[in-house]
Amino acid sequence: MDAFFASVELLRYPQLKGLPVVIGGARRAVDEALRAAQGERALRFIPVADFPRLKDYVGRGVITTASYAARQFGVGSAMGLMKAARLCPQAIVLPVDFDEIRRFSRLFKRTIAEIAPLVQDRGVDEVYIDFTDVPGGQREGGRVLARLIQKSIFQATGLTCSVGVAPNKLLAKMASEFDKPNGISVLHEADLQSRIWPLACRKINGIGPKADEKLAALGIHTIGELAAQDRQFLVARFGKSTGAWMHEVAWGRDSSPVVMESEPVSMSRETTFERDLHAVRDKAELGAIFTRLCEQVAADLQRKGYVAKTIGLKLRYDDFRSVTRDQTLAVATDDGRAIRKAAGQCLKRVPLAQRLRLLGVRAGALAKFESTGVNASSQAATPTALSQAATDLTTNTTASLF
Repeated sequence: MDAFFASVELLRYPQLKGLPVVIGGARRAVDEALRAAQGERALRFIPVADFPRLKDYVGRGVITTASYAARQFGVGSAMGLMKAARLCPQAIVLPVDFDEIRRFSRLFKRTIAEIAPLVQDRGVDEVYIDFTDVPGGQREGGRVLARLIQKSIFQATGLTCSVGVAPNKLLAKMASEFDKPNGISVLHEADLQSRIWPLACRKINGIGPKADEKLAALGIHTIGELAAQDRQFLVARFGKSTGAWMHEVAWGRDSSPVVMESEPVSMSRETTFERDLHAVRDKAELGAIFTRLCEQVAADLQRKGYVAKTIGLKLRYDDFRSVTRDQTLAVATDDGRAIRKAAGQCLKRVPLAQRLRLLGVRAGALAKFESTGVNASSQAATPTALSQAATDLTTNTTASLF
C-alpha cells in the first residue's frame, strides 16, 4: 500500500492532500483539542492552519510513515520526529490510529483474496499474491490482473497501492518499489542485469544495516557487485547459510512459496518515552506503562488464539544501549497478570541505574490455545500474588524497580 498510514489519514482529512504530512507518536492533548474544537462538524472542514506542525513537536516519537510530499524533504519512516522537524518544520504531524489502520488492512486484503485467493500476509500494509493459476493471471505478464487488483482496492478503500510482478517473491518485492505511488512494475528474469544489479545491496529484503556495512567494507556496494563475488568468498565472510543466501539472491533466485498460513514466532509491544525515565524517580509512571504493555501483549495473544511459554523484556537506556531478558514459564499463558509477573522477574536481572528511553514486552514460544489443553487464564497469578511480586521487585541492588 502507498504510504499506508498517511493515506488512511488523508481519507479522514482530505484538505491535507498534497501537503507534507507525517504520522507518528501517540495521540497528544493537541490532537484531542483539534477534534474537540470541531464539535459536530465533519473533520474535513478543519482549517489546514489549525493542524499541529512538526516544528512544535516535542518528544521521542518516530515516524511511522510520511506522505510523498513530506518525503521530498528527506523525511521518512523510522526517523525521529524531532530530527524530521529540522528537515521539514512545516509538515503536519498526526498520531497513529491503529484501529483505523487495522480496519483498512483487513478490507484491502479481503478485496485481494476475492480476486486471487492465494495470498500471503506480510504485515499490515503488504501481501504476496500468487497469480500462477488465477484465470487471466498471465495476461500481459500479470499486468492485467495487477490493474484489476489496484482498481478493486481503490473502489473498496479509496486507497492506492503499487504492485510488483515477477517470477518469485524476492524480485516481486523489489519491483513493487520501482514505480510508487500507484504503479505496476513487471520484472522478467532477463531484466536482472539491467534493473536489479545497479541497485544498492540494501534493496534486497534481508540485508540490513550491519550486513550492508560489512559488504561496503569489502568494496561491495551494488547487487551486481555482490553477484560477481564467488560463493565461497561470501560464505567465508558471512557464514555458510547467509553467504550462500546472499549469492542466490544477488542472482535473483528465490524458491520460497507464497504461504497462506504461517504461525507467528512472537508477539510484542514496546514504547519509546517522550522523555527519559528513571526507575526510582519515575517509578509510578514506569509501572503503569509496564503493566499496560503486558496487558496489550495479553490482548494480542487472546485475540489471535495463542498462549506463550516465554516472556521477554527489552530496555533501551539513554545512551541507546539495549538489553533483553527472557523468562520461561512452567505453563503457557495468555493472561496479563501472569505476563506482568514473568516480565517483572526479568527486571530483576537488569541494571536500572541509568535512565530509560524505551520499554518493551515480548511473548515467545507460542502455541495455539486449543492445542495446549491448558486453560491459560487459570494458571495466571492472582492479584495478591502479583502485588507481592511487584513489591519484591524493589529488592534489586542497583535501583528500586518499578
